[in-house]
Amino acid sequence: MTRLSPAQLDLQASARDLATRVFMPTAANTDRTEAYPWDNISALRDAGFMGMTIPTEYGGRGLSYMDTVLVIEEMAQACSTMGRITVEANMGAIGAVMKYGTETQKRMAAEYVLSGDKPAICITEPNAGSAATEMSTTAVKRGDKYIVNGKKHWITGGGVSKLHLVFAQVMENGVSQGIAGFIAVLDETPGLIIGRRTPAMGVRGIPETDVTFEDMEVHEGMVVIPPSGVKKGFAGLMNAYNAQRVGAGTVALGIAQRAFDEAKSYTLNRFQFGRPIAEFQGLQWMLADMSISLKAARALLHDAADGASGENGGFPDMAAAAQAKVLASETALKVTQDALQLHGSMGYSRELPMERLTRDARMFTIAGGTAQILRTQIASSLLGIKTPQTRDGYANLNIKAAE
Repeated sequence: MTRLSPAQLDLQASARDLATRVFMPTAANTDRTEAYPWDNISALRDAGFMGMTIPTEYGGRGLSYMDTVLVIEEMAQACSTMGRITVEANMGAIGAVMKYGTETQKRMAAEYVLSGDKPAICITEPNAGSAATEMSTTAVKRGDKYIVNGKKHWITGGGVSKLHLVFAQVMENGVSQGIAGFIAVLDETPGLIIGRRTPAMGVRGIPETDVTFEDMEVHEGMVVIPPSGVKKGFAGLMNAYNAQRVGAGTVALGIAQRAFDEAKSYTLNRFQFGRPIAEFQGLQWMLADMSISLKAARALLHDAADGASGENGGFPDMAAAAQAKVLASETALKVTQDALQLHGSMGYSRELPMERLTRDARMFTIAGGTAQILRTQIASSLLGIKTPQTRDGYANLNIKAAE
């Protein structure tokens, strides 16, 4: 079990108070209306839970990823939407800019997030999901600007996020030089167009939209390139995404913990055959298994968050983040299903949170890296070999090795 410092316990308690007092009562309405919870965002900002990881010299609190996951879990237990917003207001795009950006970029990004903006990270495309490096969005240099063209899909926060970090292939004479990040701002960057919203199964309070770039103009001063350069830019930028994977896994954990708590309470108060159903051994074992899985998932998530180091650019290790997200997301699927089962027919009712929690949990083995792709990354790290996914991938590796 992670030993929390007094400061971390205070942080956790503060987050729990806000989450249960403000966000939990509005969670069902957020799901039902599918509206972005602007009032809750203001409360999150005012409590200092947006931009927690931003260094103090830029106005943030300078908190660690370990500190941040403590807050995320509390938010996710109360409201899945607020859990996800807390992730993206502290990890992912903002993490990449604060690590690799110029002073101008850092101050700009910090100002947006600390004022209540949840940045959007634009990677996925209609024909480039798990195969992210096959993205077709391009950036061509013209004078002191890059002209970006392409289309992204399933962009979380499309239409509500101001700050966008767009991944694109940097083209030179028709040949890709690698992938870089391009900072664009809604209603300010010419050519940034928000498209249709995709109706989602769960976590409905955040829009998932298409984002199109039609000759989008990005000044060269708004390009984010890791120290390794454009050629290895994707790997560097995805280092920052490892933190977001830990955050996403923590949202899944929070959802699962809430489902477990609801189920435990229900079994103690629901009477059948003249006694509480908690007295039936079959149901006791279900609860026992759920508690084991939750504790294991939390341990891996905390280990990944606490292990963020300079060796990985200040971000969690790729394999540790992947292992944690796989276990947490799959635990959330199992725990929410079993918790709903323990409620019987009432679990199937929309009058209780169980069906919403079950729907919300479903996204986390998909979004931010599918459980299958993450297992491939874990295997690559364990074996110390590349694991290409194209049909001729291994053959090409052998050819290159022989050259």
